[in-house]
Amino acid sequence: MSSPPPSPLAQRLLDLWDRLSPLPGGRRLFSFLLARRVPYSGSVKARIEHLEPGFVQVSLRDRRRVRNHLDSIHAVALTNVGELASGLALLTALPRGVRSIVVRLETRFHHKARGRVVATCRVVPEPVAEETEREVRAEIHDAEGRRVAEVTALWRLRPEDA
Repeated sequence: MSSPPPSPLAQRLLDLWDRLSPLPGGRRLFSFLLARRVPYSGSVKARIEHLEPGFVQVSLRDRRRVRNHLDSIHAVALTNVGELASGLALLTALPRGVRSIVVRLETRFHHKARGRVVATCRVVPEPVAEETEREVRAEIHDAEGRRVAEVTALWRLRPEDA
């Protein structure tokens, strides 16, 4: 059984990704364009490494701009990247005609985050017949493969005609 068609916005994102990601500098350009569209998420200059319906990998370079006083990546920068990953994975998995908004974020920190980190999130498409809430979790790992944080976003989903 095939998945329902994605929303027009999700389809535009996926089409743009498919066009740009194979090109030299294409992922960087895609990430720049996404940051222009979503300015707050763009503030940490995360890079989309992989995008497909219901799955995303987002990386964050460790640099002074995202560090805290403990010489590690700031908690809110990690939360920002996790929320971005959950939103992209969810958006590209939602069927056409469903709206979403995050209503709660929770971040669990396991280790200090140093060096490049990658947030990964997978969402399995599910039908949305009425307003509902869905938890989506993104895991963030460092270059050694340690889970440094996990971000759980509670998304409220609603069919547009509801």
